[in-house]
Amino acid sequence: MSDHFTRPSDAGLSRYGWTESLDHAFAEHRDAGLVPARIARVDRGLCDAITGTGPVRAALAVPHASDPISMPCAGDWAALCPGREPRLVALLPRHSTIVRSSASRTSHGQVLAANVDTVVIAVSLAAPLDPARLERLLAIAWESGAQPLIVLTKADLATDADAVREEAGELAPGVDVLVTSVTTGQNVDVLTALLGGTTVLLGSSGAGKSSLGNALLGDERLATGEVRAQDGKGRHTTVRRELVPLPGGGVLIDTPGLRGISLYDAGDGLEQVFAEIEDLAGRCRFGDCAHDTEPGCAVQAAIQAGELPERRLASYRKLLRENAWAAARTDARVRGERTEHQKAITRHLRATYRFRDRQS
Repeated sequence: MSDHFTRPSDAGLSRYGWTESLDHAFAEHRDAGLVPARIARVDRGLCDAITGTGPVRAALAVPHASDPISMPCAGDWAALCPGREPRLVALLPRHSTIVRSSASRTSHGQVLAANVDTVVIAVSLAAPLDPARLERLLAIAWESGAQPLIVLTKADLATDADAVREEAGELAPGVDVLVTSVTTGQNVDVLTALLGGTTVLLGSSGAGKSSLGNALLGDERLATGEVRAQDGKGRHTTVRRELVPLPGGGVLIDTPGLRGISLYDAGDGLEQVFAEIEDLAGRCRFGDCAHDTEPGCAVQAAIQAGELPERRLASYRKLLRENAWAAARTDARVRGERTEHQKAITRHLRATYRFRDRQS
């Protein structure tokens, strides 16, 4: 069920996406005296959250999890204990999560946003298109469970916007590509009409995400900055993820520019991005074809015929290796945590036995 729910105490949450299904999921928390809230921003153990009666600043009392993916982030629906010192004590199940490998290069994942319906991938037309980076962002977007939308920004600075739009479309089967300019207003109204529910902005520093967000909000609410002329990159003017309501309905989550973004358990997303290679692979003579020199390889045949760029296959292989490496590291960490847990139990039992021996 997706229609907005209008329980009087939660009426203020309807514009933030509160639904009848969420209300059902919240029932046990309401019985415990808690109130629903949506997290707008998380900052050093505190969060800004929206409740049915307005915004609050609350402490994060959610039990600590060994995996950061389980920690609260912008877009989460939560159960909040009201009072003079509000506390966020539980999270509702997420229907989508945008996850990358931790920027610290650990085996953990990092959630960029939760409960997202549309992922707007902002790509600046003021710089050459980076196909590999776009494919990487698309894999993360598809893996999340949300719908990607490529928005080419800064059309007023482009030399050939149509050519870039065509190239981006070839890299993103099943994804709409929209050319925009906040300076001239080109297609900003079209983008506004396309968005609904919860939208997150992803892209590199300098891609124009915050400027695009301000155009959608109709207000200079999000910080923007200058871009270096030599490489088209910008500084991180957005320093944390933040959820804000859109004037026409729905909400927007702005994110810091992503200079480095690694895959985390994105197998399904990769299959979606490289759907044509997956389809060709199914036609190979051998089921375990490596697409190199095997006879009857449909993938290599497509490359030889000019139907599939060799760069595309190389990018697919690179991202598959990266994803497999991240999965292997995660498996090793989980095994290590289980081993440490078992060791802790053993230490506790030994201490208990020693105590009993001293008492006897």
